[in-house]
Amino acid sequence: MLPRQDYEEPAILVRLRRGERIDHYETVRQRKDGSLIDISLTVSPVKNAQGKIIGASKIARDITERKRNEEYLATLAREAEHRTKNVLATVQATVNLSHSDTPDGLKRAVEGRIQALTNVHALLVKSRWAGAELSSIVTQELAPYLGRDEGRARINGPQVLLVSNTAQAIAVTLHELATNAVKYGSLSVPQGQVEVTRSRAADGQLIVRWTESGGPPAKKPPREGFGTSVIERMIRDQLKGETHLDWRAEGLACEIGLKCDGGGVAR
Repeated sequence: MLPRQDYEEPAILVRLRRGERIDHYETVRQRKDGSLIDISLTVSPVKNAQGKIIGASKIARDITERKRNEEYLATLAREAEHRTKNVLATVQATVNLSHSDTPDGLKRAVEGRIQALTNVHALLVKSRWAGAELSSIVTQELAPYLGRDEGRARINGPQVLLVSNTAQAIAVTLHELATNAVKYGSLSVPQGQVEVTRSRAADGQLIVRWTESGGPPAKKPPREGFGTSVIERMIRDQLKGETHLDWRAEGLACEIGLKCDGGGVAR
């Protein structure tokens, strides 16, 4: 007898003696082979012609599949709640980091960053939240600025699947780099180019490098720009990673270092 039957059976008998019917009482029983089975019990008192209770009628239904489905749905609900919290946390961080000298500028900055999150969210949904491939994120963020001239952007390196938190932060970071390149860097002139490479460092870190060329010389701003602040804080605060900006005569170069888990998925 299973432990819970020690208190189930007496309670059921007491109710039966009072003439009560027990409907859909869910419990666990043990098969002959020792395995457990979820069942729903319906127990009714059996009475003789004089109305005296002389026995009980028991019907047991196997609800193992239903229980399995309920647990699956509960797991999905927990995962959806976790993912929603992560998305909202990233949105909140993005909005908090958004600044501009004018209300319209602030509106455009927030809209652009939220759109970057929307784009990467579509990739995550498509993969059923397995992750988003880095090259797909890069392609998405650069597409609006390249038009038909896709040759202006080169993406090199092995495929890397980014988990949701990393993918969202990288999407916003790439959006900032692309926006800066369009305003001041290599994408502000027809002949300018951008190269995005990814590689592994000796310590296993994922290195993502954004390199601009063919545009005006990159000049370090006299004070930390709003875009620079977003990049550094998204990578540092959200991902515990590192960023290095190099304001070169050939164009801006940005190197991002991210920790990876044992399966090779950046986190």
